[in-house]
Amino acid sequence: MMSRRIDIVGDVSHLKDYGFGPTALGWWGGLGFMLIEGMAFVLAIGTYLYLMPFEQHWPPAGPPPDLRYGTAFTIVMLLSLIPNQFAIRAAQKQDLRGVRITLLIMIAIGIVLLVLRGFEYTTLNERWDTNAYGSILWAIVFIHTIHLATDVYDTCPLALLTFTRDVDGRKFSDVEDNASYWYFVAGSWLVLYGLIYWMPRIVS
Repeated sequence: MMSRRIDIVGDVSHLKDYGFGPTALGWWGGLGFMLIEGMAFVLAIGTYLYLMPFEQHWPPAGPPPDLRYGTAFTIVMLLSLIPNQFAIRAAQKQDLRGVRITLLIMIAIGIVLLVLRGFEYTTLNERWDTNAYGSILWAIVFIHTIHLATDVYDTCPLALLTFTRDVDGRKFSDVEDNASYWYFVAGSWLVLYGLIYWMPRIVS
């Protein structure tokens, strides 16, 4: 008995070569990246919590980190979510002017946050090489700083391209992916802020 081969051929030339959200390959790549990077935070948080029961006081050798710059950083980070959401909406509407403006705003906010982070390091109230607490405290803040700097670094050439090159649908999709990563940077910091600034004040 002979089997009959059936070929199904469809014309997909009318489909777009880009998408937004879960319909875009870059969105899934970004999600995978955030899951991988999120695991670094999970390990750092686990180490921080593991060390706590071995000390009579927490922090073991000094006061908790000063709230000034850490709280200012957190407030600016929360406010940044407003233009970040506008960037996503502008990208989905393919509003080039809106994308340009919001990307420039996000770059400016990112620079402000990096400056605040620099001051924040001076008020952690513990050297990184004093004890295990100091080491993991600095490690947590440094890991988040790397993520923050990475996003600012990625946003700069993306903004430049919107001013110097023709912007097609794929580039608008890139803007959405970039803005989605900012939510990861902000969300992870809220958890870390509570951990390193408020937990020592609660348990002491």
